[in-house]
Amino acid sequence: MKRILLTAMLMPMLFSCSEESHKKNHQIIPVNKSRSEIVLDGSAQEASWDEQQWYTLDQNWLGETYDFEDFSGRYKLLWDEEALYLYVEITDDTLYDQYADPLKLWWDDDCLEIFVDEDNSGGLHQYNHNAFAYHVALDGNVVDLGPDREPHLYNEHVRSSRKQVGNTSSWEVAVALYGDNFTEGGKHSPVDLKADKQIGFALAYCDNDGSKERENFIGSVFVPGTDKNQGWINADIFGTLLLKD
Repeated sequence: MKRILLTAMLMPMLFSCSEESHKKNHQIIPVNKSRSEIVLDGSAQEASWDEQQWYTLDQNWLGETYDFEDFSGRYKLLWDEEALYLYVEITDDTLYDQYADPLKLWWDDDCLEIFVDEDNSGGLHQYNHNAFAYHVALDGNVVDLGPDREPHLYNEHVRSSRKQVGNTSSWEVAVALYGDNFTEGGKHSPVDLKADKQIGFALAYCDNDGSKERENFIGSVFVPGTDKNQGWINADIFGTLLLKD
């Protein structure tokens, strides 16, 4: 489904709400520190992964009801001082990448979408870097919108490796976290992660089985109301990660 931009009439009101917004923590997930270096090879061979809990992708944010054979997803989390790590298993009967240009209708291809809010502040982030909505394509390119309202590649923020066996894709991902002072073309270092830090987080998958537009958008967080496609606009819907030593 195509993204629908908010009207100019609503934007001032929404930004006013953002300035006063205080995110209420929900879906609080403790994330353990890795005991060894994570090698991104899509295999999760490190012992630290074996000890972590699985979480599910089961919230249908967009599209008709789907069955288990069409899609299922689950993920684990770890961290160290340099990055947040994800191990994601996606079972999908059809992988579809219709656009070779990574900046063209990127959300209508099969892709993993990682939402992160470095300081867990919540609020709007559609055209700013208060939070990020990283679309990780099947080829590893990473796209989000910038303050200029244009798509940009953020491959230096998110590194990934994907391994395919049958209908199951195993993604191993490292996400370096950047604050809301990030600017395109500027010199920025990722934030050093520490125990007890809180991070706004959600995970989703854009599923397209061969249509012009994606058929489903399946997320990790329950979103109230009828319009559940809010993650790319409002970081208040993100869950909260709590880093543990």
